Amino acid sequence: MKSLIRLIPFLRPYRYQIGLGFLSFFIARFFEVSTYYLVSVGIDTIEILGGSADSVLAPFSVGQVATVLIFSVMLRFVFVVHARRQVRRVGQLVAYDLRQRLYMTVQQQGSDFFSKMGVGDIMTRAIQDISLIQRLVAFGMIQIVIMVYAPLFGVSAMMYKSPALTFMIMPILPAIFYYGWWMSRQLAVTSVAVQENLSALSSLVQENLGGIRTVQAQAQEDNEIRRFGGVNENYAQAFYSQSRVNSLMSAWMPFQASAAQLLIIVYGGSQVLAGEISIGDLVFFLACLNMLLQPIRMAGMFVTLVQRGAVATNRLHEIFDAVPEIRDSPSDNTPATIRGEFEFKHLTYSYPRAAEPVLKDITLQIKAGESIAIVGRVGAGKSTLLKLFTRMADTPRGCLFLDGHDICDYPLSQVRSQIAQVLQDPFLFGEPLRNNISYDDPARALDLVWDSAEAAALRETIEAFPEQMDTLIGERGVTLSGGQKQRATLARGLIRNAPVLILDDCFSSVDTETEEHILNRLKTMRRERTTIIVSHRVSTLRHADRIIVLDEGRIIEAGSHAELLRQGGAYAELERAQTPGADQAAQRRAQVTAPL
Repeated sequence: MKSLIRLIPFLRPYRYQIGLGFLSFFIARFFEVSTYYLVSVGIDTIEILGGSADSVLAPFSVGQVATVLIFSVMLRFVFVVHARRQVRRVGQLVAYDLRQRLYMTVQQQGSDFFSKMGVGDIMTRAIQDISLIQRLVAFGMIQIVIMVYAPLFGVSAMMYKSPALTFMIMPILPAIFYYGWWMSRQLAVTSVAVQENLSALSSLVQENLGGIRTVQAQAQEDNEIRRFGGVNENYAQAFYSQSRVNSLMSAWMPFQASAAQLLIIVYGGSQVLAGEISIGDLVFFLACLNMLLQPIRMAGMFVTLVQRGAVATNRLHEIFDAVPEIRDSPSDNTPATIRGEFEFKHLTYSYPRAAEPVLKDITLQIKAGESIAIVGRVGAGKSTLLKLFTRMADTPRGCLFLDGHDICDYPLSQVRSQIAQVLQDPFLFGEPLRNNISYDDPARALDLVWDSAEAAALRETIEAFPEQMDTLIGERGVTLSGGQKQRATLARGLIRNAPVLILDDCFSSVDTETEEHILNRLKTMRRERTTIIVSHRVSTLRHADRIIVLDEGRIIEAGSHAELLRQGGAYAELERAQTPGADQAAQRRAQVTAPL
């Protein structure tokens, strides 16, 4: 119940529909009892008319009873249909709200959240767990109504007809309910195991299919099939354990209810033979007893529904309760448009639970309209530094300023909409090329899409496709080469014409001639806009106004291409390593300048 209470905020907006549904169920139950009563009256009327020629002894005619009975059945049907439509609609609405809340929460999470929770696990919660809660709300409400209204109307009617028969079955009920409670605790344990193993199965499938090319390239199909078989076996065993508990409940509950009915038939039949009650009264009593025992017969299904819904609720709230790594707390003092001037003041940054800081005492100023290149060894902190520009990683206050204001004072939406970032890993959606390039604004004019494609040296490639911009590129751009995917994501960044453009090593799969074409276009397009480039190629770095060299999280060199070459430090060493014949030329220069 503690878990299910957390669903109340999602049910509260639909309290009137729920109340209306419960009221309709109440009225339907009244007409159901009335139907049983009219049937008993009809039986007694037929018995009287059949045993005596004097019809005066019968209070009603068979026709009158049948007319009222049909009217009662029709009214019950109308109210039951209305009630079920109400509660099932609420179930759909609650599921819709849960999906919206889940998706909104996931969108706000950072890398630390996704490092602890796999995509397959999140998808299982978004589909399977929400489906369980929808069933709980839609069908669980109906069963709750049955469990409340059935004993209320059933016991009242039974006490009215025969208190002796009613008290006879009362001692059986506590034993039945205790058995159901005990079995529900066993079911809770197995439900958790089923959901967790299903999440593990979904995560494995999602990861495997996402890396299917690597699996096939490494000839690991058999190993992956065996690994899947193990996880699948765990899920099957967990589901078997849950089914075993559920089957025991579903078998024993109706058996115990049937025992109570048998007792009433034996004892009530003896009362009919003794003339203490009529046949109609016994039929009416048995019908009301069936109403009372209906929740007991359904207890197995209901407990399974509740327990699985409770587990699903807990699993969803593990996501809902996750605190976003980046807190959006904007002030009202920041400008509406970013110019692109950054200043780092002695910034030191560490990832959560990391033993050492990734960036150490970074002090750097970038002027608006300046082009900056960042280079360094693997693990030097380049990607982390780029994350700080867009607050993909959160900075301490007072360490990073944007246009003279602390970057933490800007709304996240403004920072990320006015700073375009082209990531190192080119991700494309399984949609037409046009939709991928104009992802941020699908209504953008086609001419602008072509212009950005040309700037990214992608125009000729697209024109070679039969459907050109309408070419469906498949999931993650599977139909494109590595260089084509990088240029497509670059076009997606260029089309935004943002005040700040960040390029994270997005030329690694592009040949040098194409790279030179793109960089020359960038100079023209972004002459007065800030551009930040991360690359390992000197051919890329030398186009920047300034080059920042990182090593072990610190800035060790800064300056233009020519200045850094004159310094003869780490950058000059990188230039010699990447320039053919650089070592021989350096030796010749040394021989010419050497003293005689």
